[in-house]
Amino acid sequence: MKTLLLLTLLFQGAEPKPLIDNPRVRVWENRPPAGSFEFDTLTVSADGKVQYYKAGSLAVAAKEIISFKPVKVAPLANTTGLPQAMDRPGAKKILDNDRLTAWDYTWTLNHATPQHFHDKDVVVMFLEEGDLKSTTVKGEVTLNQYKPGTIRFNARDRAHSEELVRGKQRAIIVELK
Repeated sequence: MKTLLLLTLLFQGAEPKPLIDNPRVRVWENRPPAGSFEFDTLTVSADGKVQYYKAGSLAVAAKEIISFKPVKVAPLANTTGLPQAMDRPGAKKILDNDRLTAWDYTWTLNHATPQHFHDKDVVVMFLEEGDLKSTTVKGEVTLNQYKPGTIRFNARDRAHSEELVRGKQRAIIVELK
């Protein structure tokens, strides 16, 4: 029992591990690392409120925390003939700077988005519980089930449509520049 208590205390004091850590972003959930942010950072609350902090700002409590590493990648040329993924109908631009563009988007049940092309890497933070069906231009279908707080990094160079097939779904979609 003493060993279990000691291990619990040790793990509580340990630095949190990121949910996603790749060359572009580091994503934390619920508990930021101690001290200040190493990189420019975006926080997203459970109700979708977004705040942007420059590197060196003190860490704050938030639902999701995305730190942007100093790697920029130019958007891909869109040779598909499809519209860009964003600005799609119904999307609200909530933040735009030299690092990112953040969008607030709500899907409508049983209404597919137009086929579109993702020319930029994105981080998506889902705020509701609902299932999205993704259909590629070749007709390949993937069903993705999301709960509030689910977060994904999606690499650029994708073409598809999305359809909410169960529940409700709203997300903060962050395109990386």
